[in-house]
Amino acid sequence: MSEVVLQVKGVSKRFGGLQALSDVGITIHKGQVYGLIGPNGAGKTTFFNVITGLYTPDSGSFDLGGAPYKPTAVHEVAKAGIARTFQNIRLFAEMTALENVMVGRHVRSQSGLLGAIFRTPGFKSEEAAIARRAQELLDYVGIGRFAEMKARTLSYGDQRRLEIARALATDPKLIALDEPAAGMNATEKVVLRELIDQIRKDGRTILLIEHDVKLVMGLCDRVTVLDYGKQIAEGTPYDVQRNDKVIEAYLGAGHKAH
Repeated sequence: MSEVVLQVKGVSKRFGGLQALSDVGITIHKGQVYGLIGPNGAGKTTFFNVITGLYTPDSGSFDLGGAPYKPTAVHEVAKAGIARTFQNIRLFAEMTALENVMVGRHVRSQSGLLGAIFRTPGFKSEEAAIARRAQELLDYVGIGRFAEMKARTLSYGDQRRLEIARALATDPKLIALDEPAAGMNATEKVVLRELIDQIRKDGRTILLIEHDVKLVMGLCDRVTVLDYGKQIAEGTPYDVQRNDKVIEAYLGAGHKAH
């Protein structure tokens, strides 16, 4: 078995009188695409937001790449090695595609504030390297030709790919995708699936929240299913699709594998 990239245990989260998560945990191994699914209100977005630092959990332990981390702030989680995209696209609309990816890369930059102010040789050299890497990542996700276009002018599908390029620019241990296929047409979903598959083949590890069950079952190595904040199943896509609790809660009888 390959090394564990992310291990989360015993996560609970309450919002007032609502118990959004109850003792939820996952283990993701290097090179896996790991899916997180469930009906609306199941708690998957809350769990995702806890892992990536948007919400502070009431309880739980978190280990990333063999070291404990506390998901108490988004920027600290990014430094620890988790990069995420959002269900609602969050790009810098007036920046170019290249500049958006460069922003992601700055998480790993070495030049300090003084270097930026005085534009030292070291700062200029690093900025050039960041720009080259950003262009490489735009090429990688298939939108390199749009490097100088403002993010807001890109098509919806290309904006999704730009978000993924920006996440990859942080050189993450884990890339967390929050419903990347939301709003995509069938053709865009095919391109997205090919991109996620390529990212996995290149040794990256992916956590995927997605409503498109067909996409999840076709891409993921393992899947966790949440319902009312509780983990009702975990396993391979084949096993999950045959699980009676999952069928009852979410998939519907027509999804049962044969």
